[in-house]
Amino acid sequence: MSTEFDLEALLAARGAERYDLHTRHLNPQLPRMLHTIGFDKVYERAEGAHFWDAEGNDYLDMLAGFGVMGLGRHHPVVRKALHDVLDLNLADLTRFDCQPLPGLLAERLLAHSPHLDRVFFGNSGTEAVETALKFARFATGRPRVLYCDHAFHGLTTGSLSVNGENGFRDGFAPLLPDTPVPLGDLDALARELKKGDVAALIVEPIQGKGVHESPAGYLRAAQELLHRHKALLIADEVQTGLGRTGDFYAYQHEDGVEPDLVCVAKALSGGYVPVSATLGKDWIFKKVYSSMDRVLVHSASFGSNAQAMAAGLAVLSVMEDEQIVARARTTGELLRSRLAALVGKYELLAEVRGRGLMIGIEFGRPDSLKLRGRWTMLQAARKGLFAQMVVVPLLQRHRILTQVSGDHLEVIKLIPPLVIDETDVERFVDAFTAVMDEAHSGGGLMWDFGRTLIKQAVAGR
Repeated sequence: MSTEFDLEALLAARGAERYDLHTRHLNPQLPRMLHTIGFDKVYERAEGAHFWDAEGNDYLDMLAGFGVMGLGRHHPVVRKALHDVLDLNLADLTRFDCQPLPGLLAERLLAHSPHLDRVFFGNSGTEAVETALKFARFATGRPRVLYCDHAFHGLTTGSLSVNGENGFRDGFAPLLPDTPVPLGDLDALARELKKGDVAALIVEPIQGKGVHESPAGYLRAAQELLHRHKALLIADEVQTGLGRTGDFYAYQHEDGVEPDLVCVAKALSGGYVPVSATLGKDWIFKKVYSSMDRVLVHSASFGSNAQAMAAGLAVLSVMEDEQIVARARTTGELLRSRLAALVGKYELLAEVRGRGLMIGIEFGRPDSLKLRGRWTMLQAARKGLFAQMVVVPLLQRHRILTQVSGDHLEVIKLIPPLVIDETDVERFVDAFTAVMDEAHSGGGLMWDFGRTLIKQAVAGR
């Protein structure tokens, strides 16, 4: 008989090896990158929108695990639901029965999209997109899916085929026969639809890379064009859904938009269990699952598992009880407006944009001669270095975790847990203001770090 497994003892004995273990056995570039920019912190615990290190210092999380931690970390209601479902000893994943939890979660999800009828549960955002791509192709009998420039829909082969960033695509060809169109360009969309082989357009209502919102009226006009040509609209709400932008789904900001397929993931389990959902219209699902012979034509080994379903139900319950969507709208507007008020004060600050708690801060070329030379030097080495220069002191000096919004982008993206409060907003604005003050002083450690980044960028070419 095996001895009892003691996870706490294992972490106590080996936890200090975390960066070395990653270097030896996982992606070796991750610890190298973290060390280079001073992000190689050791976080001991987390709760809500905060981390703490071994010395008891607290860090404000404005990243939410790339949007996974919508309710923050370790929400007690979600945590209890997971304990409860484990204690029930359910006959989970027998594969040949119908457990109640998937049906109950599907029912709760569909209540927020009353024009949709059915749900497929998978394990990640990229799986939700893969499902939508397969269903759209099969339902329409057409091979080609359109996507928008700079889109991000995942990194598996199908979702990579509709990824608008070459940096992710390079070296992985051949991909599926898909075609990019500019976000908001209805003429480009119409030209492609006239070719008669388009199954669908997949679109993020607000693009994660750069935080670019689709122009007003675009989604509804695109939907009408697509349906006129018997093609489908797929809304990728993996990052924007579940309250992130101040509505349950971001497509709901525009009246009359009713996507044929909607992709959901990330925050659905409260960050505890991998889970995704692809919501769709009844006729699409019935076409895919057209007979008993096709009952498993699209499935996932861990899809609909009890832990993921219980966590999802708990998350939706918390969102309703704590009015998370309205909270994200109010807190997000406070944060965006406070930051937007700084645009006229700082010449390096070009624009603040976004909805709810999905905010992009873009930097741009300054007017003054003193700063223009330094900006030009950074841009010549690698676009995006100034944004990185802002992210680093936010963490190192102010203990606030943020991210650059994408490769070669001078944009910081804020996607904090939806439970941040006014105190957190003030803390971020004060810290950001201090960093901007230093950047505009033309000297100091921030620009010294910029020179280090330039050397590394040049050496890496």
